Amino acid sequence: MKIAGWRNLCVYGLAIGLCQPLAGCSDDAAQPANITEVAAGSEPSHAAISADAPLVIAFGDSLYAGYQLGPKEGLAPQLQEVLGKNGVEVQVHNAGVSGDTTAAGLQRLRFVLDHADRKPALLMLGLGGNDMLRGIGPAQTRANLETILDELARRDIPVLMTGMMAPPNLGAAYRAEFDAIFPELAKRKGVTLYPFILDQVVTDPQLMLADHIHPNAQGVTVMAEALAPLVTQALPQTADSASQRRAGPP
Repeated sequence: MKIAGWRNLCVYGLAIGLCQPLAGCSDDAAQPANITEVAAGSEPSHAAISADAPLVIAFGDSLYAGYQLGPKEGLAPQLQEVLGKNGVEVQVHNAGVSGDTTAAGLQRLRFVLDHADRKPALLMLGLGGNDMLRGIGPAQTRANLETILDELARRDIPVLMTGMMAPPNLGAAYRAEFDAIFPELAKRKGVTLYPFILDQVVTDPQLMLADHIHPNAQGVTVMAEALAPLVTQALPQTADSASQRRAGPP
């Protein structure tokens, strides 16, 4: 991953956002109606997907939810589109809720899993950014994420975790403790990690919304294309199964 740009360029837009209670994400804070909707996987898809296609749940915050984007521009529909073009047929359900902290995600995790129409083949976990923006201690963030990972392990659901990185203005000590959460948990819990969800996006103004915190549709495309190979690796039978479905019985 080319993540050095985040540290070297000191992305001021995100740093400025840290001085506020994440206005962009907080405006769309989770509500029960939204949770029910995302649990049902209501995100429109670009193409018809087989009923038996593997289910991928994208469980995260506004970076997953598609903040200020159209219904086909968020991470779930774009990732499903990229995978489909690569011959990997999966159904990606949007379970992102803007404003979610790791604590809020932990509270709704079982509801989302229990109300999915089938057991997910993979869960993408993208939480922690709002904890950082709200000044929640890294120890609490780590504990919540670990509990989420333990619940997913108990249900035998593979995980692809997308990490977050703290900006320089939070201080070296905080950055060191926060940034270590994701690689340490991924290694200890044996889950796949994409170290920084906004890698190759946050340093390019052409890929970000005016708030300098959230990606625009083009930025999400970059994210989806970067994540697709990891999703494919986490679903080793997906490509073969999709090819067989398209080809039909011998």
